[in-house]
Amino acid sequence: MDTFIIFAALYVVVNIIAFLVYGRDKRKAENGAWRTPEKTLIIAAFLGPFGAYAGMRKFRHKTQKLKFKVVPFFLILHCGAIIWFVSLFLMV
Repeated sequence: MDTFIIFAALYVVVNIIAFLVYGRDKRKAENGAWRTPEKTLIIAAFLGPFGAYAGMRKFRHKTQKLKFKVVPFFLILHCGAIIWFVSLFLMV
């Protein structure tokens, strides 16, 4: 059970980081400053889709760009993986 708690805590941290990355990029876009590469934003969305999706909605950032339409797909994949992992831990 300790492994599950550690994994869950790390997952929450990764999602918080993804949220902050999207917020920071939006702020930089508004100020005309150096931007976070889109590749980095996509990687953040792949690793932390809950945070990335929340950041996209909260900051109204990258919601119209075609390549960022993949973020909800990442979210669905992670939901399936979470259900699978939780079912594994519950069986033990």
